[in-house]
Amino acid sequence: MEILAILIPVSLGLGGAGLGAFLWALRNRQFEDPKGGGERVLSDQWDDKPRPERD
Repeated sequence: MEILAILIPVSLGLGGAGLGAFLWALRNRQFEDPKGGGERVLSDQWDDKPRPERD
């Protein structure tokens, strides 16, 4: 029974750390374009020269 006194706070701490990491990722726009990177790899639009800079 006394192991529950250790396991419950540890599990709540790990859950809180996971929630904090998820919220950090949302704030830093990590999930903004999940398909874009995979599609850009297959595109040959800018293979021969660098992409022009936008103003």
